[in-house]
Amino acid sequence: MLGGVNLAPYIDHTLLKATATPADIVKLCTEARQHQFKAVCVNPQHVALCRSELEGSGVLVATVCGFPLGAVTSEQKAVEARLSVEAGADEVDMVIAIGSALAGDWAYVQADVAAVRAAIPGTVLKVIIETCYLSDDQKARATEAAVLGGADFVKTSTGFGTGGATLDDVALMRRVIAGRAEIKAAGGVRSPADAEAMIAAGATRLGTSGGVGLVSGSANGSGY
Repeated sequence: MLGGVNLAPYIDHTLLKATATPADIVKLCTEARQHQFKAVCVNPQHVALCRSELEGSGVLVATVCGFPLGAVTSEQKAVEARLSVEAGADEVDMVIAIGSALAGDWAYVQADVAAVRAAIPGTVLKVIIETCYLSDDQKARATEAAVLGGADFVKTSTGFGTGGATLDDVALMRRVIAGRAEIKAAGGVRSPADAEAMIAAGATRLGTSGGVGLVSGSANGSGY
């Protein structure tokens, strides 16, 4: 516990690199179990392994959908999400149709989220709006579309874009959400001070590959 905040229950301990091996995933799960993080977040290939490794630990299994570009069809996202839940995922982090957001097609963005929501009723759905590519107005519109589409969380970033979470973005999302959903800050949460500031701004979940460093009080320079 640092600065009065127990960070572990906020952390989605994340490993989304293409080079992650089964041994890397087992290590991720071991760390998550040891520190009692909220969840691990992995690519769909590794969901079943995480489900097995974390049985009885209380740590959730999160996975991603349409990741990291958000550019597959809504039907493909829906099937991917459903199959991941069938494999044992407790939560799904989907990427919005970023190009549609940039084009101002908010009806499509909302329908895209709604398609995944319909495919996994009862499963926590986090919607990544990839703030680094959007103007403030687009961030607000994307956040609103995500909430109207059925998001439980709106998430800042994939960690694979040109930038990650900022305090200003979290505060903007909090104003738009107005209590209707929660916020996950991801990408760039590299120190305990960063984590506590994101929580103070309104984040209730933190996506980071450096969870162990955060709870031990050190900075982390690792990527997803």
